[in-house]
Amino acid sequence: MATLKELKIRITGVKNTQKITKAMKMVSSAKLRRAQERIIATRPYARKISQLLADLVSAAGEGVDDLLESREVKTKCVVVVSADRGLAGSFNTNIIRTGNNYINSLDKNTKVIIVGKKANDSLKKMKINLVKSYTGIFNDLNLEQSNEIVNFIVDGYKKKEYDSVEIIYNEFKSIARQVTVREQFLPLKKAESKKEKGGIVKQTSGDYIYEPSQYEIIKELIPKQLRVQFWKVLLESNAAEQAARMTAMETATKNASDLLKILELSYNQARQAAITKEILEIVGGAEALKDA
Repeated sequence: MATLKELKIRITGVKNTQKITKAMKMVSSAKLRRAQERIIATRPYARKISQLLADLVSAAGEGVDDLLESREVKTKCVVVVSADRGLAGSFNTNIIRTGNNYINSLDKNTKVIIVGKKANDSLKKMKINLVKSYTGIFNDLNLEQSNEIVNFIVDGYKKKEYDSVEIIYNEFKSIARQVTVREQFLPLKKAESKKEKGGIVKQTSGDYIYEPSQYEIIKELIPKQLRVQFWKVLLESNAAEQAARMTAMETATKNASDLLKILELSYNQARQAAITKEILEIVGGAEALKDA
C-alpha cells in the first residue's frame, strides 16, 4: 500500500493535470467556435461554385481545360491532411492509419503530399514516395498557405508527374463526430447527366446567359474552385481537430475527477489507519508505565 506522502504527491499531480486539461478544453472550445463559423460560411460558397463549374463544363463539352480531362492513371498523388498537434483523441491516429493503408494498396510509385506535423512524423518513417510536406500551417491558418499548396499540386498535375489527385482528411460533422473521408481533387468532376420524364437528358441544373463566353468563364472559375475546395478541406480538418481535442480534454478532466476520488479515499483510509496506530501506541505506552 502506498504511503501517505506518495498518495499526497500523486493527488497533487492529478490536480495539476486536471487544471491543464480544463484549460485546454476551454481553449479548444473557443477555437472550435471560430472554426465552426468559418466552415459554415465556406460550405455554401464551395458547394455552389463546384456545381456551377460542373454545369458549365457539361454544357461546354470536351477539351475545355487539361484539369478537367480524365486520362489514364499511371501514377496517383495522395494528399494526407492531419493536425500539427496531438492530444486530440483518435483524430491523428485514424487519418494516419487510413492514409497509410490506402497508400499501401496503390502502386509503389504513388506520390504523397502531407499536410500536418503528426502525419509527417509518422508516414515519413514508412516506405512512401514523399514529395512534399507542410507543417505548422494550422497555427495561423490562412488562404496564402492554402493557395501555395494548391499551386504545387496543380503544377505537378500539369507536368504529368501524376494523373490523379485524392485528398484524405477528417470532415467535421459535429462536436462528437468527425469522419475520415477520401475525396477526388484532380481531375475536376463534371456534372452527371440526369434523365427526366420522357427520356429527356438534363445536363445542367439551370439555364445561364454567358458573358463573355463559357470558355473564358470556365478558365477563370477552375483556379478559384480548386482553391476554395482545398481551403474547405483545411477548414474541415481544423474544425474536426478542435472538436476532437475538446472532447478528449473533457474526458480526461472527468477521468481525473474519478481518479481523485479514489486517491483521496485511499489517502483518508491510510491517514485514519496511521492515527489509529499512533493512538494504540500511546495507550500501550501509558499502560506499560502504569505496570512499571
